[in-house]
This record gives sequence, structure tokens and C-alpha cells, in this order.
Amino acid sequence: MLGSLALLAFGASLLLPVSDRVPSFNVEPSCRAAAKMGESLDARLPQCLRDEQEARQKLEADWLSYTAGIRQECIASTNAGGEPSYVELLECMIMARDAKQIERSNRSN
Repeated sequence: MLGSLALLAFGASLLLPVSDRVPSFNVEPSCRAAAKMGESLDARLPQCLRDEQEARQKLEADWLSYTAGIRQECIASTNAGGEPSYVELLECMIMARDAKQIERSNRSN
């Protein structure tokens, strides 16, 4: 019985729509890794964290202007193979949106 309830709960979670909110990422590990590649961790880490915060704010402001498909694709891409980044998520979403707009305009010509 308990196993059936767990399976039902898992199945129901697959039917939930893409979130209407920006996902939460822990960006400090990726910023630390990026900062270590440079000459000064002390200078680069705060800048990376600021860039991530600015990207998150932009995502929060524009989140619902992106289609659910774009949000879903870019979240999956950003979470694949490493530490997620708001900068990476924002860039993915902008490029996907622009590509769809170009595709639409090419079809109408």
C-alpha cells in the first residue's frame, strides 16, 4: 500500500506544469571554480556572484515571458553536467526565444 502511494505521488509530480518561478541554484561553487581559473579569487568571486544575482533578477522579471517549453529545455540544459548558473540559464532562454522568433519570421516570408 505504501509503495503504491509513493508511486502515485511520483507519477503526479510528472504531471505538474513547468514552474512559474525561477529555480533556485547554489551558484557559489560554480563561481568559486570560475574564480580559481583567474589570478585573484578575492576579486573574481564577488564579481561572479554579482553577475549571477543580476541574471537571476532579470530572469525573475522576464520569467513568464518565455514559453514553458523554453523554460523546461533551458532548465534541463543548465542542470546537465555541472553546477547550474543563472547567467547560463538566462543566455539559454534568450537564445532559444530569439531562435524561435527567427524561425517564425522565416516561415512567414
